[in-house]
Amino acid sequence: MMVFLGFMVCGVLGGYIADRYGRWKVVVGGFVWSAYFSLLTSFAPSYGWFIFLRAMVGCGVAGVSQGFVLKTEFIPAKYRAILLPLATIFWMLGSMLIIILGMLVVPTWGWRWMIRISVTPSIILIFLFKFIPESARYNVSAGKTEAAMKTLHWIAKMNRASLPPGRLVEPITRERGSWRILLSPSFRRTSVLLWYSWFVASFIYYGSVLSSSELLEKNLLCVIDADKEHQVKHRHEDGLCYCIPFGYSDYQTLLISCLGEVALVPANIALLNVFGRKMTLTVLQLLAAFFFMILNICSTMFGFTVLLFLLRSLVSMNFNVVYIYTAEVYPTVARSLGMGFCTSFSRIGGMIAPFIAQVLMSQSVILALCPFAVACVLCALGNFLMPIETKGRALLQNS
Repeated sequence: MMVFLGFMVCGVLGGYIADRYGRWKVVVGGFVWSAYFSLLTSFAPSYGWFIFLRAMVGCGVAGVSQGFVLKTEFIPAKYRAILLPLATIFWMLGSMLIIILGMLVVPTWGWRWMIRISVTPSIILIFLFKFIPESARYNVSAGKTEAAMKTLHWIAKMNRASLPPGRLVEPITRERGSWRILLSPSFRRTSVLLWYSWFVASFIYYGSVLSSSELLEKNLLCVIDADKEHQVKHRHEDGLCYCIPFGYSDYQTLLISCLGEVALVPANIALLNVFGRKMTLTVLQLLAAFFFMILNICSTMFGFTVLLFLLRSLVSMNFNVVYIYTAEVYPTVARSLGMGFCTSFSRIGGMIAPFIAQVLMSQSVILALCPFAVACVLCALGNFLMPIETKGRALLQNS
């Protein structure tokens, strides 16, 4: 939760800095910051220090999220609905790595070494950033035409192509990173509805992740072929906690559900290209609401794994689409700030999710699953009020 709090506080700040001073600087700074404080977390001498350092990690992750904006500004409109959803694969690989580390490292070396090992990819990536240029769109909006042309020539050389004749002509935009753009008449309704969509996207994503582990850990599963460790206990008796350590079968279930985050990527790409962003969000949220509710139905352990697999697919696809829509709908002069506001609202949903998926789940499985389903349905209805469809539309440069 402290990671989310740090993310929420620094999300808007990171977006403002990215619009004013460049996306590349914020993304690199975010990786350095989060890696440094994550490593320090493994040496935390007390719980108070642990909380503080995790909040600092969240601030760094807020900067890292601007990498999606940087990537979006390099991809042509006709390829965005194909290439951007594929980023889910790498998110899934990271999730699986953490689960595998938890399975192999925590029982023997403890959580401190798990954190230290998990920092390694970030440290490697920091050195690879020299091969990633600044956004040409940002450079043009900031009046750095020569830097933008240098990037475009580098891309053309890489693709064995040549730039068309002519020169870049674009007026310098002084009002970059202004919140007034987000609440202007052109974007006011879009911004408000997007903030709620991001809240729901994070709420149901982390709700699905935490619910799955909670159902396994506290014996809340309603399965008809339960073994001795997974009996049906929908309520705690006499206030006792029926927690059990994760076994290899439980880690296996979580790994399979993680694969669900990429299993339906082809379906996600098809929905985006055929129905557009708004309708895709509506369909995914309604389906997620349905699967949240049937998660309470008694089934076999295999059936529960399949349900988790499908649910993780849907909520992950929803998160991916809302990322894409946000990066496409705002103009370059306020794209990072718009993303920053949205990610900050999403962390509110992420902070509330544990109270529903863990605390309330211990009292009643059905009551804990209902808020996730209701939030999905309301968000799906709100998508019809979205005034802009970004399918096939070029990115706006100015408001």
